[in-house]
Amino acid sequence: MMEANLLILLLALVLDRVVGDPPWLWARLPHPVVLFGKCIAAFEWLLNRPVLADPLRKAGGVVAIVLLLLASLGVGYGLHRLFAALGFLGMLLEIAVTAVFLAQKSLLDHVKAVADGLQHEGLAGGRRAVSMIVGRDPDVLDEAGVARAALESLAENFADGVVAPAFWYGLLGLPGLLAYKMLNTADSMIGHKSERYLQFGWASARLDDLANWPAARLAGILIVCAAGVGKGIAAAKRCFMVMMADHGLHRSPNSGWPEAAAAGGLDVALAGPRIYAGDAVNEPMMNAAGQRAIGGADIRRGLLLIDGAWRIGVGILLLLALL
Repeated sequence: MMEANLLILLLALVLDRVVGDPPWLWARLPHPVVLFGKCIAAFEWLLNRPVLADPLRKAGGVVAIVLLLLASLGVGYGLHRLFAALGFLGMLLEIAVTAVFLAQKSLLDHVKAVADGLQHEGLAGGRRAVSMIVGRDPDVLDEAGVARAALESLAENFADGVVAPAFWYGLLGLPGLLAYKMLNTADSMIGHKSERYLQFGWASARLDDLANWPAARLAGILIVCAAGVGKGIAAAKRCFMVMMADHGLHRSPNSGWPEAAAAGGLDVALAGPRIYAGDAVNEPMMNAAGQRAIGGADIRRGLLLIDGAWRIGVGILLLLALL
């Protein structure tokens, strides 16, 4: 089964990189992640009532995510059995379904839009484009702030939008992939440390940290390898040293790995103070000695770095499939 998973995953990664998320398709059909979101919202409406005491809200969050994960595992297993019974056609369908949950092309397209916005429309265009991919307040960002936000989103989403779903599919097939995407969607919806979600989203946030633990580190290693391929052993060494030294400066136990690797690979300073919905987040910069006056050209260098990391990952999968 592992050999078949590797082959399907390899082809799904290539399909996603070429096709991405066709707007014409999802204008006519609900994206599976949208359906996941509706299920999560229904549980949140039912079990996260403000009148409930905090222990009950936390327990409700545990029950909700456990049931959602079990349902995702069951649907994934059912789809796998169905596709297995359909032979070659089933394999093609599983490749297509797997590609739906990968996001390399859409990630690169969204981040490229920020570089294009800065180039063609100036700061206003960059702010508008970056507001589509990050949660921080765009109106307070200068050009360097826009570029940092885009690069941080690029590195973080490479880990949890590409490497993590690929990892869990490779390990557990469709059940693992669907369960991961359900968990990651739950974390993005209810995993915030706000008054509304602090208790109810606790279990989802902690489980998402656990699920992303291997992928974040793997993504960082792939970025180090891409830096080495692009600029030589010295660049790879610097990238690795920055990743190891600065990953812990991030408030997330996982996001710091790919972001610090990207900072080292591009020799730019990332993170630092920023504002989300009016609330200031004060963090030290990763690779603080790196370039701070960055812009659209640095975003484009980041796109090449992350796409290079993707290509190395695909190459490793191809080698494993051949072996």
